[in-house]
Amino acid sequence: MHRHVLRLAAVAALAAPLALGACKRSETAPAAPAPAPAPVPKVESPPPTAAPAPAPFRVTSIEVGNAVNADRRVTAPTATLAPGDTIYTSVASDGSAPSVTLTARWTFEDGQVVDETTQTIAPRGPAASEFHISNAGGLPPGRYQVEILADGKSVGTQQFEVR
Repeated sequence: MHRHVLRLAAVAALAAPLALGACKRSETAPAAPAPAPAPVPKVESPPPTAAPAPAPFRVTSIEVGNAVNADRRVTAPTATLAPGDTIYTSVASDGSAPSVTLTARWTFEDGQVVDETTQTIAPRGPAASEFHISNAGGLPPGRYQVEILADGKSVGTQQFEVR
């Protein structure tokens, strides 16, 4: 029996490390690392929209009359004026420019220049400019024309008659 006990002890000695290894294997395996979060899609913002470029300067109308209002517009456009009237020209414009030189060139029927007046403006949208002529003894009867120039270039004319 002694042999039998020794044999059991030897088997137990051999089986013990195997049993301990099996126990370690049966323990829970370490948790796998958590998957990386999904990349957040980049939201493309639309490119900033630039403000529309301002419209270039342009003359929209030229009117002649014998009076203007506070907005520098002819109150009653007419093509016939009296010799003693102060004759006004209203130049309506639109658009923008850092600087525009407006000239009103008044001529008599034979092309003779009666008067020429210049104004420098810095328009930023709709505007009106006013020019005028008069003569203490009255303007001679006849046909006249006022030509408007912007930076030296003709942008329009208006004809009228003094009677």
